[in-house]
Amino acid sequence: MKKQNRKDKIGLEKKQEESEMGYRETYESWLNNPYFDEATRAELQAIAGNEKEIEERFYMDLEFGTAGLRGIIGAGTNRMNIYTVRKATQGLANYINNVHAQEKGVAIAYDSRHMSPEFADVAALCLAANGIKAYVFESLRPTPELSYAVRRLGCTAGINITASHNPPEYNGYKVYWEDGAQITPPHDTGIMAEVKAVTDYNEVKTMNRDQAIAAGLYQVIGSDVDDVYIAQLKKQVKNPELIKEYADQIKIVYTPLHGTGNIPARRIMKEIGFENVYVVPEQELPDGEFPTVSYPNPEAPEAFELALKLAKEKDADLVLATDPDADRLGVYVKDTKSGEYICLTGNMSGSFLADYEIGQKLALEGKLPEDGELIKTVVTSNLVDAMAKYYGIKVTECLTGFKWIGREILRMETTGKGHYLFGFEESYGCLIGTHARDKDAIVASMALCEAAAYYKLRGKTIWDAMLDMYEKYGYYKDNVIAITHKGIEGLQKIQSIMDNLRKNPPMKFGNYDVTAVRDYLKDEIVDVKTGEKKPTGIPKSNVLYFELTEDAWLCVRPSGTEPKIKLYFGVVGKDLADADEKSEKLAVIVKDLLNQLG
Repeated sequence: MKKQNRKDKIGLEKKQEESEMGYRETYESWLNNPYFDEATRAELQAIAGNEKEIEERFYMDLEFGTAGLRGIIGAGTNRMNIYTVRKATQGLANYINNVHAQEKGVAIAYDSRHMSPEFADVAALCLAANGIKAYVFESLRPTPELSYAVRRLGCTAGINITASHNPPEYNGYKVYWEDGAQITPPHDTGIMAEVKAVTDYNEVKTMNRDQAIAAGLYQVIGSDVDDVYIAQLKKQVKNPELIKEYADQIKIVYTPLHGTGNIPARRIMKEIGFENVYVVPEQELPDGEFPTVSYPNPEAPEAFELALKLAKEKDADLVLATDPDADRLGVYVKDTKSGEYICLTGNMSGSFLADYEIGQKLALEGKLPEDGELIKTVVTSNLVDAMAKYYGIKVTECLTGFKWIGREILRMETTGKGHYLFGFEESYGCLIGTHARDKDAIVASMALCEAAAYYKLRGKTIWDAMLDMYEKYGYYKDNVIAITHKGIEGLQKIQSIMDNLRKNPPMKFGNYDVTAVRDYLKDEIVDVKTGEKKPTGIPKSNVLYFELTEDAWLCVRPSGTEPKIKLYFGVVGKDLADADEKSEKLAVIVKDLLNQLG
């Protein structure tokens, strides 16, 4: 036994040495290869004495996953830079050419982050060199408009340069397919394989921009897409006459958090009739440093500090914040009874908008489609299920990530079965209409302003309407706890937590018993009482879900975009205070569990 342990130890040491040699050799090749520009080599020369930093930058290739690329900007194979972006684009181009779809072209958008315009151009010129036309937005644009542009222009694919709400040192690269949604099977695995197959940077193609334009392979787009995108959003307005009458009584504070939302969000609000819109001046202009926040995420309370200050000055009814690529919308609403502003979680704002949009459709048309569907993710509130039961519509559940909601819309279109009514996920993302196939904070901003006017007519605020909704469907309270584990060790720790939960799943969380365990990686749901097993019915993913007594639940998954493990949970109370108390107690249990495992 001791002999075997010694062999194992020697084997591990050998692998470690090989890994060290691997990243060292790669670092040296980048440092000395004239293919890489002087600025890149100078940046690498500056870290020559920092072995840990060298390892972090070169121990692996920046992984092209199902969400594309996302990483820290800098020189190295495990960083976002012009070379890793070009390499990823070459893989995408190879896939497009392999499936003979090169004639339709690729739409490209980018946000306000550092290097976003440069990465967009690098991608466009790589595509052009491969004979694929690139449609490049003239300046920064929101994610949902890119999704719309793919379909509007009849493109094979789309590329969006954004790291969404990540810290300023990050950037990302998302790939969309012809339906306007981020890539899903089989295209995601096909593209990933092609990107992985590109091993020699010297073989990656590019060309001169002027030559690409002259060859008709590089086209700048802008207002021609903007105008039709905004026109599509206006089609989703349910009560235009009511807006005309009550819009001047609604005050809105808005912040784009230094991102892409400033122009389109203000434009749509103004064009449908809302004039009293106050933009946070310190956060109005695009800035990749995001100087007023440490983390440009509307889920973070600090993102709203300046907006709430302005809201109190203006006595605003509604406070809105879009993230840098304007696909997520954070919301605060005024409680006139207390005078305070209340934060709506993604589950709260999504549920509210779902109820408003579906309820208005029913009121205006007299009935809902018999095959109407409300789409949610596995970590979205069970309030949705109660709502769907009330309206007599189907709830369709999918994996976390809005691309899976987009996939369900495509399924309805291609089969002719099902009618999309609304779709949202807990992380501040929803889609009203089917103009895009990604979450759209611009149309959500518009709808919330309309809802504020609608309830103003009835002498109510949005918060009053929220309370009515809880009274109607039940006092559901949902929460999420995210723990960050950075670097190589962090990834290992996250995987260890998931492995431990799989091997030894808890059967009790406080006062709640586990009634069923869903393991989406194994594609099975196990009934705890009977032991009966059945498939989940959705694609495999590293997600564990615990169904609990009293309609409570808990779900654990690694983040697909950040070095985090996330624990989602939900409870139902007799009233708001009871729901809050139950949620707080379960949160303590969840944190203890993480401490034990991590």
